[in-house]
Amino acid sequence: MNILVVSSFLPYPLFSGGHIRLYQIIKRLSKNHSLTLVCEKRNYQTDDDVHELEKYCKEVIVVRRKKQWSLLTVGKTLFSLKPFLITGHTHEEMTRKIQEVMNKIKLDVIHAETFYIMQNIPKTTVPVVLVEHNIEYLVYERFLQTVPFFLRPLLYLDILKLKKVEKYFWKKATKLVAVSEEERDLMKREDVVVVPNGVDLQEFRIQDLEFRIGGEKRVLFIGDFKWVQNRDALKWILREIYPSFVKLFNGKTKLKLWVVGKNIPDSLRNMTNDTNVVFDENAPADTEKIYQRADVLLAPIRVGGGTSFKILEAMATGVPVIATSLGIEGIKARESKDFLLANTTDEFVRAIDSLLTNKKSYESLRMNARKLIEENYNWDHIVKILDGVYQEAVKIS
Repeated sequence: MNILVVSSFLPYPLFSGGHIRLYQIIKRLSKNHSLTLVCEKRNYQTDDDVHELEKYCKEVIVVRRKKQWSLLTVGKTLFSLKPFLITGHTHEEMTRKIQEVMNKIKLDVIHAETFYIMQNIPKTTVPVVLVEHNIEYLVYERFLQTVPFFLRPLLYLDILKLKKVEKYFWKKATKLVAVSEEERDLMKREDVVVVPNGVDLQEFRIQDLEFRIGGEKRVLFIGDFKWVQNRDALKWILREIYPSFVKLFNGKTKLKLWVVGKNIPDSLRNMTNDTNVVFDENAPADTEKIYQRADVLLAPIRVGGGTSFKILEAMATGVPVIATSLGIEGIKARESKDFLLANTTDEFVRAIDSLLTNKKSYESLRMNARKLIEENYNWDHIVKILDGVYQEAVKIS
């Protein structure tokens, strides 16, 4: 097939879950299909980053990513029926580039990565497969609860506009893809196909380790701190979860809290002066090496949506996961078998305690989780599902 991939981002370097997902999909699709990528490129991304995608695409066409948080974008949104995301990602140059591709290549399918670039695709008879990373208006609704009261009316108005546009593009797409069953059910369209996130099983191998009771233990929190859900989660850890655990153990177990991520805000750093809390912006670029140095992963997510790559990767490398209901959402994991569920501070403290003091429980959880990943979240299997969606889209059109 000749497939045009249209994306709101250049999926390299692999800085976020969305980048990882699209990169892995393109890499594997290229084995059997001819791909053209048209996408927005941020200022920090280089020609080398473009060349990385050219290994798998017949052509990579980039347009400059506009600054989303600007007075111009905010102003246009306030006096428009379009929501903030659509305003910021409406790009006339992208539309022209897509039309040029359509004029020179007989396309079989257009793969649209996220609904908020759909308005840039010219009118066409080519089937469009829309792939959603999450339900965006729900992410904003959860975020609404975290902002100052005086800002909520403006954000609420934008959410109403966003919800209307998002649902419109769900209906307009030939085929619609969700990353989890929960999100598929909320989309209320009978033919939605779940194409989950995954893990490269060759890259993320289970650790061969001997767990010992006692000694220093490293509890990991990893994330991109430009996202509100990660800032909120770390604030919870620093303010309540970590201090409560330290108080419970009172020196019986030496616990290191390892916070990994780029651009960790000073407001979070300043919440503690405990020398056993390590803020690390220079951890290994190969994330599997990070998990190899961790004993437990915390995922106290209270805001957001989609499926967490950090949980999938931790499970693949045999790092036990403690997560909230929202953090584990979209992953077919069994509570107390594949992960430990915690929705309150006390539950997180008890879960950390049970893992770090019970070798049998620790080993069982990590081995079960690895098996879960092997059976359900292998990229090669996942891309076969997406390939089937393309085939069905072609038949429909």
